[in-house]
Amino acid sequence: MDCDGQVKAVLVGCGGIANSWLKPLTLFSDCKIVGLVDIKKDNAARKRDEFNLKDAGVFETLGEALAVTRPDVVFNLTIPAAHMVVTVEALSNGCHVLGEKPMANSIEEARRMIKAAKKAGKICAIVQNRRYMDGIIRFSDMLQSGVIGELTTLNADFYIGAHCGGFQNEMEHPLLLDMAIHSFDQARFISGKDPVSVYCVEWNPNGSWYKHGASAMAIFEMTDGLIFNYRGSWCAEGVNTSWECSWRAAGSGGSAIWDGGTDMKAERPARREGVISPLTEISIPLAGPIENSRHAGVIREFLDCVRNGGEPQTVCHENIKSLAMVHSAIKSAATSRKVTIKF
Repeated sequence: MDCDGQVKAVLVGCGGIANSWLKPLTLFSDCKIVGLVDIKKDNAARKRDEFNLKDAGVFETLGEALAVTRPDVVFNLTIPAAHMVVTVEALSNGCHVLGEKPMANSIEEARRMIKAAKKAGKICAIVQNRRYMDGIIRFSDMLQSGVIGELTTLNADFYIGAHCGGFQNEMEHPLLLDMAIHSFDQARFISGKDPVSVYCVEWNPNGSWYKHGASAMAIFEMTDGLIFNYRGSWCAEGVNTSWECSWRAAGSGGSAIWDGGTDMKAERPARREGVISPLTEISIPLAGPIENSRHAGVIREFLDCVRNGGEPQTVCHENIKSLAMVHSAIKSAATSRKVTIKF
């Protein structure tokens, strides 16, 4: 930390996603951006000027930035293929790391990151920004309170025609690897359960502007017998769900739905009689508003842990479980078999 007690940070990767990080970071007075890194140095210079980061150095490599600025933390916003290399380099140089999802390109790479963090005695965490929303906190709190009984089934629908451009259009498994990681992590957060196995089908529909599988359906067995069912497409235009999915939860004593935004409803039987029991609506307590949401919420929790100790909820040895859901789903789709999830 500098003489004013600010956490010194280097941000690596100055593409479009950098805005979602730099907007909250410029508002957090206890963090100072001392370096911006991009393989195209002009990108880093543009972000420095756009966000008025006058004291930030501009670099082409992380190694150069580390040597010059000696930061406390590194924010890793590189493409997925570079996540492991950048993170391990930062950890090996004594920095805490907060990185973009997905954690890594493979479970083996993720394990290397966890091992490097343990060896360095530093925090390594991932941005799973969907956990830091009033709606999901409210929905999760309600389900885990037991008001609809034991949670038995959780369904998530994701249907959006996303013309992202860039690497997503060219990469393999664009939906599962780059987008569904959010939904799978949401399922873990909402239910409080961990993955056990998965059966998945992946395909690229006619009319898709992606080169590879932009649609998938996956059935996960979770701990305590919960079944989580994911249905998604990144090239389905019209009648869109939210980016946070449309959710349905069934319990032993009722059901609940959430549109991923502000609409939420839960019902349970008023009494058991007839073919279909009469229902009564469940009052769902409000949650929040949380002070910092989405990227700001993850970054704020990470910085607090760097300064005061503790672990953010998206620390890598927990987040690897969400990543394992992705890679196990991909393996299942490739083999047409149910896959046991190992992490």
